[in-house]
Amino acid sequence: MPFFVRQLALAAAAALSCGAALAAGPDAALLDAARNAQPAVVQSLKDMVSIESGSANIAGLNRMAEYTAKRLQALGARVERPPMSTSAAPMVRATLQGTGRARIMLIAHLDTVYPDGILATQPIREDGNRLYGPGIADDKGGIAVILHALEILKAQGWKDYAQITVLFNPDEEIGSGGSGELIARLAEQHDVVLSCEPNVAKSVAKSESLLLAAAGTATATMQVKGRASHAGAAPDLGRNALMELAYQMQQTRDLAKSVPGSQLNWTRAKADGPLNQIPETASAVGDVRITVSGAAQKLQAALQEKVHAGHLVPDTQTTVTMEEGRPAYVADARSKELAAQAQKIYAELDGRPLILIPGTGGGTDAGFAGRSGKAVVLESFGLSGFGYHARDEYVELDSIVPRLYLMTRMLQEIGKR
Repeated sequence: MPFFVRQLALAAAAALSCGAALAAGPDAALLDAARNAQPAVVQSLKDMVSIESGSANIAGLNRMAEYTAKRLQALGARVERPPMSTSAAPMVRATLQGTGRARIMLIAHLDTVYPDGILATQPIREDGNRLYGPGIADDKGGIAVILHALEILKAQGWKDYAQITVLFNPDEEIGSGGSGELIARLAEQHDVVLSCEPNVAKSVAKSESLLLAAAGTATATMQVKGRASHAGAAPDLGRNALMELAYQMQQTRDLAKSVPGSQLNWTRAKADGPLNQIPETASAVGDVRITVSGAAQKLQAALQEKVHAGHLVPDTQTTVTMEEGRPAYVADARSKELAAQAQKIYAELDGRPLILIPGTGGGTDAGFAGRSGKAVVLESFGLSGFGYHARDEYVELDSIVPRLYLMTRMLQEIGKR
């Protein structure tokens, strides 16, 4: 059984063993409002998916920003467009003022991984319980949950919060290099951050879920300096950087296993120079995942020590650099307490289980939100779906009502703290 599936099975067993029978009944008004909102949520999903918004599609991201900004303004929010230092893509920041004490932040992202023109080959379509479309789960479903939950609570006159901040960023799928610092800075100013990435479809996980941990990211770069020479007339005079690179990649491929909290996969390699020349330089890039603070630096040191220990090609020099990206997200005791409260809320819906997934190798902006340790951070309040970053991405339509109910009830409970 794959590791991820084992985690889902264990989490499902734990959730099913909870005392759901002791749960109170649902808040009838909220549940009715969630049911009544489902057609509008479906339309919102179709509207947003019809806007192609890959991370490099500035025009599409601007359209998504305009769409969400108008929806947030209609809720009475003050909406701003904070600038990005990395691109012209827009962020959307909205602020609602209430009469209570809690400061709450809701985050989701505008961008998808899909190329321009994707709707020509992967159009929006509905099939039974599934609504398909590029980016519909990751993360336009999360945006829909935020917008419609806030609409429901506004209609009920709920103001039991000091401030709600909504932040939609346009670069999550490429590492949040232009938005991560703002997410981290704003999160420090809030009591609770709810991140609205999707949760795994019931067809995979058997139950809806929340996420308790996600890996941080880093990029390892290995560079080899050799000596150029004519590949036909004098190959022995050269020092083949590409051959040395291949050797060092083999030597280091399993090294991360000796560094707790790290994972490394070399994913790209190249040599420079013409075809008829022994390559003087070559480089490889590796995807690094981190679940323990400081593991990236320890992995870099271990890599450098390994490449210095021996060579295949004499007179070559190999160096390794490490660029850290998104921090790891790990739910602390406060987050787990909040997750337990979410399970109780879900159990109000006829004893419905809510599993808590221990972790995933994917990254999330919840890592930036939790970096300072000040806010309570919990992940995966979006719709249930699957096929992210692949063909036929979908959301499960029967997750709309329970996820709206969860978000609205969770916000109410946070407001009482």
